[in-house]
Amino acid sequence: MSQIRPIAIINASVITGDGVTVLDKASVLLANGRIEAVVEVDLPSLSPDYLVSDASGCSVLPGVINAHAHGCVFGPSMPSGSAPFDQREVDYQRNRHLLSGTTTLLNVCGLALDGEIDAGPNGGHPLDVHISTAHTPASLAAARAVDGAGLSGRHLAARIDDLLSRGAKALGEAGGGQTLGGGAQDYRILPAAIKKACGLTVHPNLARLLKEATLGRNLNGADNPGGEALARLIEENGLGRHFAVESLSSLIRETVMPPVALARRGFAEIADEATRTAMPAIFHNAAPTASQLIDLARAHPRARIVAGHSNHPSFTTKEALETAVALRDLGASIDVSTLDCISTRWRNGPGNFDALVEAGLVDTISTDFAGGDWDGILEAVHRLVRKRLCLPAAAIAKATGNVARIFPELAGDRGLIARGKRADILICHSHNLARVRDVLCAGRIVVSNGELRFNSISSQGMSEGA
Repeated sequence: MSQIRPIAIINASVITGDGVTVLDKASVLLANGRIEAVVEVDLPSLSPDYLVSDASGCSVLPGVINAHAHGCVFGPSMPSGSAPFDQREVDYQRNRHLLSGTTTLLNVCGLALDGEIDAGPNGGHPLDVHISTAHTPASLAAARAVDGAGLSGRHLAARIDDLLSRGAKALGEAGGGQTLGGGAQDYRILPAAIKKACGLTVHPNLARLLKEATLGRNLNGADNPGGEALARLIEENGLGRHFAVESLSSLIRETVMPPVALARRGFAEIADEATRTAMPAIFHNAAPTASQLIDLARAHPRARIVAGHSNHPSFTTKEALETAVALRDLGASIDVSTLDCISTRWRNGPGNFDALVEAGLVDTISTDFAGGDWDGILEAVHRLVRKRLCLPAAAIAKATGNVARIFPELAGDRGLIARGKRADILICHSHNLARVRDVLCAGRIVVSNGELRFNSISSQGMSEGA
């Protein structure tokens, strides 16, 4: 690999990622893939070897660390162990993350193997991608109960210790939208079952309503006893020509419920493993799993539990807040995901997201997947700043320094702009931090002026003087 040219980023507002510090005008010096210095006074004379980038009007941030994402490796996809994404789709997802400011990513499908991170002819993407592991007997059985098309004998035989010894950075995701009646049932699995049965294509929001009318938000049927809500939905949406209440109810139960009991057992297995291994463990936090997750956090006080996507749309806002408070009191970390609720808003809205941040209950921000419709983490940061739900320094920390603190195995050498840290750096427009100008990964320029620059990674092409 060619030597990395030292870089001086000057005249920048620097948000360090610690949740507090903003330097109104400073310079950041990078050398050998690390942060060499942060200088608030006039720069000393620099060697001509330095590439100087003028960041006037811009903010310099640590690279975003996304600790809950999917679709960025070549192994079984999602907690359902579905068929792997192809090279084109993985490249697309990775490029989107990089262009939106993510430099480190944890793919939490949970059933991929370490050799499946960079499979294919275009390996070596500058986005630093890692995997988690959910290889427990019940988690694997739940995947097979709903799909499992991507699982080979090697995946089924693998166990958590195997993956941790080969570099997995966390446990989980325990459960998932496919195995626990969540969003993936709404946007993929249940619509596919309905289309197969009668040829109709239903919108994910209607699929969610039909599911909840049959099974309830907690998958116990208690919300809508007697089938009255389902009958009303059938009539209002012209489904009566294809389904009676009983036939549609049976279809929904047969589609959603087979993996649920197994996935709940997988929850308990991963909590046990979290205590045993002392590794952070990411759990699917939603209305059907909240009470179990609280019980597990109480029973495993030494487990490093991360409550994933705690703004899940199955929660009412009151439930989301109450669950987060209970988990926080038991030592769990609270993650919220952008899903498609920040700017896309095809299925989900920002109400739970905003309420959890405003209540001071959020530790980290991730994307999750949302059927590929995820919004960028810095889009969420910009929203929080614009709505004055969070100061910029605190908002950035939820995507950088806080993530590094909770996942030190993944990102302990990054997430802060401080001497000696890995030089994962963003240059963004100060008035809208979601507008990413340049991205550096380990001191190499990989995005310049909003364009990918890593086919031949070099120190050329930065937006000098911009």
